[in-house]
Amino acid sequence: MPYCDIPDPYGCHNSYAEHFEKEFETSLQAFGIEVEFIYQHDEYRSGRYNKNILEALYKRKEIYDILMDFKTGECSEEERNNFYPATLYCERCGKDTTTITHFDEVLKTVRYECECGNEKELSVLNTNKMKLNWKIDWPMRWMIEDVIFEPGGRDHSSETGSYNVSKEIARKIFNREAPHYVAYDFIGIKGNHEKMSSSSGNSITPSDLLKVYIPEVILFMFAKYKPGAAFHIGLDEDVIRNYTEYERLKDSYENKTLKNEDLFDAIKLSKVDRQFKEYPRFNQVAGTLPLLNFDSSILQDTLEKIDRSYTLDAMIAICNRAEYWIKNFQSEKLIAVNRERNTEFYNTLDERQKEWLVKVCNILRSNKDYSNLMEQLYSICHHDNKKIMKENQKQLFIIIYKLIMNQSSGPRISLLIHVVGIEKFISLLDF
Repeated sequence: MPYCDIPDPYGCHNSYAEHFEKEFETSLQAFGIEVEFIYQHDEYRSGRYNKNILEALYKRKEIYDILMDFKTGECSEEERNNFYPATLYCERCGKDTTTITHFDEVLKTVRYECECGNEKELSVLNTNKMKLNWKIDWPMRWMIEDVIFEPGGRDHSSETGSYNVSKEIARKIFNREAPHYVAYDFIGIKGNHEKMSSSSGNSITPSDLLKVYIPEVILFMFAKYKPGAAFHIGLDEDVIRNYTEYERLKDSYENKTLKNEDLFDAIKLSKVDRQFKEYPRFNQVAGTLPLLNFDSSILQDTLEKIDRSYTLDAMIAICNRAEYWIKNFQSEKLIAVNRERNTEFYNTLDERQKEWLVKVCNILRSNKDYSNLMEQLYSICHHDNKKIMKENQKQLFIIIYKLIMNQSSGPRISLLIHVVGIEKFISLLDF
């Protein structure tokens, strides 16, 4: 049964097909993409393609020969005589469990039998129950819609794949040259070793991706790869990496310091509106929001005090995605501020590290506006050997995050102080 005739199991659209069509169409609006949709079930049922179906039936043996040229199996005259390049849906049961038994070239009718027991004769030019099979349907629509460019997946692009077969059918059957073609490779889902494809059922829809990524980042991820390059879309820790890369390159683009032409074009193509929207840093939000019980309004006020102001829409866009990502893919990031001092961890520190903490607390008590807080914290671990100093600084911040929230990393210290509160922050570090 055609998907367009299956009732919508969710009860909100006219059919199973329309439910997912509308979901996809709505998601494209978020990307600023304007599309004219041509619904094939409407076109077939309107009779628009009936003359082309008839033409394919007249040339069915030539089509069979083309198809067999791309196959390794042997052909037979019996199979050739019984070949029909179309699918017919039974008028009684609506299913495609039919076999065409005869085509009358003079009357332009077909006779068929169905597994349900129905036998019928139909006029090819008047029926709305027939459609061409894939490798014939594709070149037919190139001709009807005057297609000049058509990309396709790697599986369609092999030597014996759909494009090369359809190209021959377009030229020899429909007297039409195939459109310019670009093959694209598979897209993987990070953490899943299967390819992402509609045929395997292992897929993520645009609306699924939009729950984690803003439209600009999705467009950037696709634009930065050449069509023939395979890549993965991550829903794990790669989410942080993808956001951070986009934010860094967008800043360089706006500052006119982005020299790499490919990345320059990718950022340019990621623009949804005429101007870039300003969002809070995803990593910063994801590291802080759980500490605020996912209250985006509190985070917005906090960022305004120590960083900059963002529109409510921008805050909600990032906060909602960070919350969804954490709760569905990164539950280990459901962190909270320690209720009391972590004495067990503190006792693992050496005397030098404990002295660092004393200095941190002294700096926090004397610092009123935190304007040069990070500079002062870095100076605690000063060493003439820069490599040693850098390692010591890394250790210091790990210690702070462990004692505040039992994590080895977290949001910027100044932001964390505002979220936790200075008194509570100091109390968790002061032993």
